[in-house]
Amino acid sequence: MANRSYLYAADSKPTEVDNPQAIRCISEHRWDIPLAHKLMVGYETTITQSMIWSPQIGIAADYAKGAELLAQLLRAVGQGLEDDTEFAECVDKTVAHLDKQRAEFFILETGEMVSVTDDDPVSAVQRLVSHEIPAAVAQAEAAIAGRNDDWLASLRTDWQSHFASFYSDTLYFSFPG
Repeated sequence: MANRSYLYAADSKPTEVDNPQAIRCISEHRWDIPLAHKLMVGYETTITQSMIWSPQIGIAADYAKGAELLAQLLRAVGQGLEDDTEFAECVDKTVAHLDKQRAEFFILETGEMVSVTDDDPVSAVQRLVSHEIPAAVAQAEAAIAGRNDDWLASLRTDWQSHFASFYSDTLYFSFPG
């Protein structure tokens, strides 16, 4: 079994006592927290209680802003991949799924990924929130504004590892209701 990052949507954030009422499955990605997941949790980002694991290693963020940032970046990446039908299908599926699962917050579950190293999982999530996610958002915003062409070119050569996650209504960890 592969370790994964899991992305969900909900209209409230999990607490130490309760998970949100309606949790919608967004995506899971094997062996990494991909760029797409980092961008989707890129605005109004907070560390929150995990819905799966005991420590506070979940990440919550504004759904609408994160989904829009990803859509804008996919359009920019696509400007260099007009003839790549696989990329176009990936974008269509991703955007349709995000539209269908819309909620107030994205909730990124990092537990499997931050536990594969010897680092403290809580510290690893703090690094994600304070450094890695803001850096990814800054790169994407610059690329969308036309100021990061080299980075865009690098995304085009390996777009699958950044954007081709498993998007589904049911993930390995799904919640009743």
